[in-house]
Parts: sequence; C-alpha cells; structure tokens
Amino acid sequence: MQGDTRLTGVILAGGAGLRLGGRDKGLLHWRGQPLVAQVAARLRPQVGELLINCNRNRDDYKRYADRVFSDLTDVSGPLAGLHSLPETRSSLLLVTPCDTPLLPLNLGERLRLALDASPEADIAYASAAGCAHYLHAVLRRRVLAGLPDYLGSGGRSVQGWYASQHAVTVEFSGPDFLNCNTPDAFD
Repeated sequence: MQGDTRLTGVILAGGAGLRLGGRDKGLLHWRGQPLVAQVAARLRPQVGELLINCNRNRDDYKRYADRVFSDLTDVSGPLAGLHSLPETRSSLLLVTPCDTPLLPLNLGERLRLALDASPEADIAYASAAGCAHYLHAVLRRRVLAGLPDYLGSGGRSVQGWYASQHAVTVEFSGPDFLNCNTPDAFD
C-alpha cells in the first residue's frame, strides 16, 4: 500500500545494542515478531518510501524496507544515521527508532500537519504525557545540511541539535511510544 508520497520513512536501527548485551535490537522479538517488522508495518502505510539505517545484519533488514543504509561516520548515535541518509524521493522525512512497535498510525500525518502550520519550522517531534520523543519526528530534509557542523563541534544529542533549530512539538496520548530497550521487554 502506497502511503503519503510527501514523506520518506526512516527507521533508525543502527545502534550497538549496549543495553542488550550487544544484540541487534531491531531484530529481537517482541510479541512474536522482530521489533523492526512491527515498526515497519505501522510506518509503511504512512510513507511513500521506507528506509532503514542499520550497521549490521543488512540482509535481515532488507525485507522490511525499500532500501537500507549504514552510517558513513565514526560518530555513534541516531544523528549518525541521519547524517548518513542517502538521497530520498521526498523532502520530508518521517523518522522513528526501531524500538517503538506501537507508534501511532497517524504519526506522519499529525507531524506533517504541524510543519505545514509552521512554515518557519524544520522539525516537528512527538511528545506524550510530558515526555519528549525526539526520534519520532518529521524533518525537512534541508535541516540536515547543518548536521555536519553540529557533529563536528562534538554535539551528539538529538535534543541539543533540535534546540539549535526551529522545532515544534505535537502532543500525543496513549501507549504509542512504548520503548523496548531492556532485556525484560523481549520474548
């Protein structure tokens, strides 16, 4: 099913899995399926193209995306994945981590609408119950042009990078941002 062609989905699965003993988090099973399968299933109807950033097990991830790509820098963290993003079909990126299998089915639409309503903003990210979910965001591709300078100055924090940009927050409710990142979360 073709989703919103104005959005390219990007699942960030390039982490080292340090909290999980080095296991590849996106491929761990939660409720009988790999996390990445569940995230991709919820993201796919929302986007025109789906990419996954992974630094290992590329063949395993290929089945869930149109394309996979790896970090092109020694910098670690989610910003390394965004910095390494290849060309995309659209100028809007719907970004999500691989470890939130219940993400909202209207995440892309709500975040995109917030950007449409705030043309000066380059980033719209989710918030729920007073917690910011910086990696659930729609970004204008153009904002990535400044990322090398931020990384080059030693910046690694997504929150810190957003603070230097024009960003808006969109409030969500419910359990949509359940984060599976500890060993007891898995089957």
